[in-house]
Amino acid sequence: MSQQVCTSDDAEERQTRHDVDSDALSTRGPGGEQSHTAQHASEEGLSGHQCDDEYSFFTTGEKRLAALCGGLAALMSPMASQIYYPSLNEIARDLHVSNEEVNLTMTMYLIMQGLAPSFVSDLSDNRGRRPTYLACLFLFMGATLGLALQNSYAALMVLRCLQAGGSSSTVVLANAVVADMITSQERGAYVGYMSIPPQAGPTLAPIIGGLLGQFWGWHSVFWFLLVLSSLVFIVTLFFLPETCRNVVGNGSIAPPAVLRCLTNRQVDKRVGERYGAFDVLTAQKEELAARRARMSKMPSPWTTFRIAIERQAGFTLFFITMIYSSYSALIALIPSRFGEVYGFNQIQIGLTYIPFGVGSLLGAVTRGTTIDARFRHHAKRLGVELQNNRDMDLSEFPLERARIEVAVPFVVLASACIMAFGWLLQARVHLAGPLILLFVIGYCVNASINTLLVLLVDIHQKQAGRAMAASNLCRCWGGAGASSAVLPMINAIGMGWTMIVFGLLPIVSGPVLYYIVTKGPEWRRQTREKQMGEKAAAAAAAGSA
Repeated sequence: MSQQVCTSDDAEERQTRHDVDSDALSTRGPGGEQSHTAQHASEEGLSGHQCDDEYSFFTTGEKRLAALCGGLAALMSPMASQIYYPSLNEIARDLHVSNEEVNLTMTMYLIMQGLAPSFVSDLSDNRGRRPTYLACLFLFMGATLGLALQNSYAALMVLRCLQAGGSSSTVVLANAVVADMITSQERGAYVGYMSIPPQAGPTLAPIIGGLLGQFWGWHSVFWFLLVLSSLVFIVTLFFLPETCRNVVGNGSIAPPAVLRCLTNRQVDKRVGERYGAFDVLTAQKEELAARRARMSKMPSPWTTFRIAIERQAGFTLFFITMIYSSYSALIALIPSRFGEVYGFNQIQIGLTYIPFGVGSLLGAVTRGTTIDARFRHHAKRLGVELQNNRDMDLSEFPLERARIEVAVPFVVLASACIMAFGWLLQARVHLAGPLILLFVIGYCVNASINTLLVLLVDIHQKQAGRAMAASNLCRCWGGAGASSAVLPMINAIGMGWTMIVFGLLPIVSGPVLYYIVTKGPEWRRQTREKQMGEKAAAAAAAGSA
């Protein structure tokens, strides 16, 4: 028998709201009065007027625009990271340091790239995505200007860390924006749509970096990044709407004036047509007061660390880290090894990243369709009817299986190609062999990691920013260790055996995925029961008071 599932992961809270008269809940209307129940909804970051059945008040076009704006901002992270690679040898020469010391700047970049979102995600979940985006881009632009003007190793190290702090958070925020607007059954496609700009980064960045470094010196790389980030800042300022559900609910609550953009005009028009005229300064006075109280909280990284070590997310993050470490080791060795084996200059080294970038981009374009197709397959098998823009209770759904079975084939193929890549370079074969493998590795690594990230957001839909920050923390710190270890390992045991070690990391960790599939649904049920118990206890305490 087919069953229609249209409840959110806070089903019990929605049922409570359903039992209250809709007129009593209205916070936005001609009269401008707000009831006691509406005030309680406001304190939870919700508004009574928002449609309980609509997950998002944004139109399809507005969702796509927001996802694209988020993706453009997220482009800064891979662009800043990989545009730097072709110039590593020249930077070492100009600053009179060794290749290992220059690689240390990459390691520190990854460490900061992992740490910064732990603070930013908490800020974005409480105060909104939009102001956090703009602050991160502003920090990135300031650090990039300093990098374009400096000529010392110490300044390079410090400013690259600041640059990482600004750029890395944009990736976390982009995924959080998608989670704010898109339900689980459609999330794969929108994550793929959002991923197109950042996945184009690995293709474009090395080429641009190689050309700029070869003809105008490595400082020109940072001048280019400054111009690009300024353009992205302008696009974000004018077109990215606030989507944080703690601030605007499903999008139908008007954000504070400082969080508004051009998109809000169309949203306000539809809200007015549906709910009538309203006065923000009177009808939503209590709601805005509750929002300001929530915004006064100081950001804390501890919620991110808690997500990283809890069993629901921890095992998924562990496996993601193993894949990312293998990928980071491979990327880090390309400039020095291709320069040594094939005698390449900066432009040629930059061109070798094209196959990897094209594979990553293709993975971003095609992955979402496969993820959503497997979700629909399991829904049909269980007799669950899916509806667009309607969230569903995932407590009994085999969510882990639906996501992980998409990732496993790509993980196996990526590992095999990483191991083969090392032996081909050691054998000094024709360039075509390593480049073909880089294409396959790019496609498979992107498809596997981002499929598992969709699972992570599904599990922590209410804390998407923090969940992605936990992922960033684990991935980047694992990648930092791998990128700093790969060259010493090559010097000690050779290229082939080094890549055998890194290629085996995901394979050896494979049983973790089986454990997630078998235990994941039980963990989610236990977490949901615990949350319901805590809410019931809090409600009882409030009633007795």
